[in-house]
Amino acid sequence: MTELFWLAPFIPGMSALLLFLFGGRLSRRWIAAQACLSLLAAFALSLLATIGLLGAGHGSAPIVKELFSWIVSGSFSARAAFTFDPLAAIMGLVVTGVGFLIHVYSAGYMAKDRSPARFFGLLNLFTFFMLILVLASNVVLMFVGWEGVGLCSYLLIGFWFEKPAAAAAGKKAFLLNRIGDTAFLVGVFLVLAVTGSAEFQDLAANVMGGRFPAGMATLAAVLFFIGATGKSAQVPLYVWLPDAMEGPTPVSALIHAATMVTAGVYMVCRMNALFAFSGTASLVVALTGAVTAVFAATMALTENDIKKVLAYSTISQIGYMFIGCGVGAYSAGMFHLVTHAFFKSLLFLAAGSVIHALSGEQDLRKMGGLRRYLPRTFPAFFVGAAAIAGVPFLSGFFSKDGILSRAFAQGQYVVWALGLATAILTAFYIFRLVFLAFYGRDDRISAETKAHIHESPSIMTVPLAVLAFFAVAAGYIGLPRVLGEKVDLFGRFLAPVFANVPEHGPAPGTEWILMFLSTAAALMGITAAYVFYVKKTHFPHGLISRFPALYTIVSRKYYVDEAYDAVFVRPLVRGGEVIFDHFDKRVVDGALNGTAAAAGAAGRVLNLLQTGLIKDYALAFLIGAVLFLGFLLM
Repeated sequence: MTELFWLAPFIPGMSALLLFLFGGRLSRRWIAAQACLSLLAAFALSLLATIGLLGAGHGSAPIVKELFSWIVSGSFSARAAFTFDPLAAIMGLVVTGVGFLIHVYSAGYMAKDRSPARFFGLLNLFTFFMLILVLASNVVLMFVGWEGVGLCSYLLIGFWFEKPAAAAAGKKAFLLNRIGDTAFLVGVFLVLAVTGSAEFQDLAANVMGGRFPAGMATLAAVLFFIGATGKSAQVPLYVWLPDAMEGPTPVSALIHAATMVTAGVYMVCRMNALFAFSGTASLVVALTGAVTAVFAATMALTENDIKKVLAYSTISQIGYMFIGCGVGAYSAGMFHLVTHAFFKSLLFLAAGSVIHALSGEQDLRKMGGLRRYLPRTFPAFFVGAAAIAGVPFLSGFFSKDGILSRAFAQGQYVVWALGLATAILTAFYIFRLVFLAFYGRDDRISAETKAHIHESPSIMTVPLAVLAFFAVAAGYIGLPRVLGEKVDLFGRFLAPVFANVPEHGPAPGTEWILMFLSTAAALMGITAAYVFYVKKTHFPHGLISRFPALYTIVSRKYYVDEAYDAVFVRPLVRGGEVIFDHFDKRVVDGALNGTAAAAGAAGRVLNLLQTGLIKDYALAFLIGAVLFLGFLLM
């Protein structure tokens, strides 16, 4: 079954094609069932292939399946080929497994939407491109998947395109991703120019063999990482992700929490030889991740939209993953990617259940006491919040601690300190959300909304229960190595992929101290949130009154959007208007209109010869004959 791994992308791909062609003739139930079953089949195939990979033993060579020869130009060629190794196996399981649960949830959440075939078709098309990205054996084919998920993200963010905000959010995501993708494409051309090959194995061989000049390697790595900052919403290209919450909540869970936004992390891990070779590029990755982590966490502190709090949280948590990659702890970064997929999807879907219960309300200031109304959604959300906060013995604690301890061991003390500060902020803002939405009195909820509050149906709450289980259990496949080398099953599984990148952890005593500090950070943030939003609810207002300017700056997200609008958007729009008025209208339109006027004038002259009267044609023939004879006589 391992040899059949390459079929996994085409199962959801065929499902998407069928839904686009014949979805209008199918009932809602058949549309949802067909989409869900395609993901389940892809997950089953990925799981069987992974089991086969485990059975092949440690250090076995990747399995490569060439579909056909794709691009051939002179000495260059790029294959349409897939590769399957531990890294691809993990991402494949996350994409299809979490995707299946979100598809099931969507069957309930989107039950009354008027375009179910388009919705599920786009979800499956996204899964197809995401699996292409994950399984690609070369950077050119990866770019196809990279662009495909960007396209599907644009279409799904603007799924409710009749809403101006959703249409604008889709365009914003599309344009900002094009900036990063342009850098990615230049990086592709640079790699092809230096190595002459698009294959990841050839890239690693050239780097490790010293055939890739150091300066060029740094430039290529930085260009690829710029692409990652767009796709994975890192500073400075992060501003599209909060606005992307205008899309349906299942889209936020699948694309903007579990899969597409982690594509940049996967890409850096796939090219680990290139990034590890360049200390400068690795430092850029680590510092960008650390700055993004703490920067986005501060913005979540004052956000009142329940989904946007989770959006800023996603930006921050992906920053953690890049910290891991930047300090050379690639397996730790991937481990956090996996645990984050579970607890962040859980939080988004549980938030969707809250929004569903409140008839579309997303403002935390209009919520309260919901734990009494939502007995199944509340515990699921609480588990997800505890996991992302880093509460001990939950998955987020193990994966986050693994990243911070490796950063400390590498001497990246500034990065470690920013990560620890982010841990405190994370625990605070996520439990601020919990206490505002689920605790306190329910008098902030309007009487009309309160009359219709209801728990979500089982088709939505069962996926929450499954994700809650993995938000706890997933951490135990990657226990800290201080407990013994063999307990880190996750790191051992990925070891062949990162064999050329030695990973050093802290001394046992130091690691215990770092784990204690991580635990203290989580408890500190949770305690502060409890005091501010349960025991002393007047504290937040007192702080706002005392520091109004600081609160305004943070609540306006540091005016980054306004700065981008002033520096980039408005000048481009004004420049476009000037070009339209002075060049397009006068030169382009003038040339076209002048050509048309000249043709019209020529036509009017020729009309004088085309009267339709035989006598006029006979006279013209006679005059021509006389002139011709006169010419001959001369």
